[in-house]
Amino acid sequence: MVEVIRLAVTLLFTAVGYGIGLPNPTEDPDVARFLGAIVGAGSGYVLGGVFGRVLRTSVGSATERLVAENRGPELFARLFGGALGVVISAVVAVPLFVILEPVTGSIAYVLVTVVGATIGGQLLSRNWDSVLSSLGLRASMQVATKSLSDDAATYLLDSSAAIDGRVLEMFRIGLLDGSLWVPVDVLEELQGLADAGDPGTRRRGKRGLGVLESLRAVTTVTILDEPVPGVADVDARLMELCLRSGAQLVTLDGPLASAAELRGVRVVNPATVADTLKAEASAGDRIRVHLTKEGTRPGQAVGYLDDGTMVVVEESADDIGSEVEVEVTSMTRSAVGQLLFGRRID
Repeated sequence: MVEVIRLAVTLLFTAVGYGIGLPNPTEDPDVARFLGAIVGAGSGYVLGGVFGRVLRTSVGSATERLVAENRGPELFARLFGGALGVVISAVVAVPLFVILEPVTGSIAYVLVTVVGATIGGQLLSRNWDSVLSSLGLRASMQVATKSLSDDAATYLLDSSAAIDGRVLEMFRIGLLDGSLWVPVDVLEELQGLADAGDPGTRRRGKRGLGVLESLRAVTTVTILDEPVPGVADVDARLMELCLRSGAQLVTLDGPLASAAELRGVRVVNPATVADTLKAEASAGDRIRVHLTKEGTRPGQAVGYLDDGTMVVVEESADDIGSEVEVEVTSMTRSAVGQLLFGRRID
């Protein structure tokens, strides 16, 4: 960037020096033009380097501030609005060249263009979600956007809970009852997943967005756009929003849940609730399970029930890939839920 600016300034000063040497009657015109161009080029080379470095530092600082103070979609909308403002104001300001003197008209033209860019950037950055939705660059959630002071939410939803989907059934059957807030950071995270190149990641993002749409039929869903100055981490912002509003945090993220509880935030983990309500298996029960992989010990095979319960079957390694009938011999609980042990029924 510095070298480009230096080259431009050098060429400008060379042209200026060449022009200054033209009307000099005391010397040979060719010599005057040559000396003027040399002096101009030297001055431009030195001043261009200084100006380039100053401009690079200023632009870099301004860019860092702009990125830090704006989310990605908002930054895109601001830049798009600024560019649109430049185009519109540039066209509107053309008559200024006719009405005013050339120099005055040029200055007024630049000022009008700058003002138009500023206004365009401000307007579109305040309505960035609608702008991106209208351009087809993001899925539009047809729900209201509120700030923290507008209402009192009962629950604040994390992206992990939206992707899991069990929160939807909990609202449907009445285990959870109340309004639901979805922070805009969570919505952006799900949208980012839905736009990812990896099919699995994209599927998870679309599932989360689909769950949010389905939740609208069973409870009040509101997108929360509340700034948390000085807090960059999404998880930290979720905890801060819960502390401000008194809402309960709905998440399947174990570390986030632990940190939130330590800070006094009430946490609802749909997986824990589902596991608590799950019917207990007992020795002698017969179940059918599809075996998917080997166990930790020789001859063992592992499968999963429809509700996610892990089943370890003895002496069934040869049956991996098939569904077998199993008699439960014992059960235990682990950090991930209920764990069943059994043997195949021939």
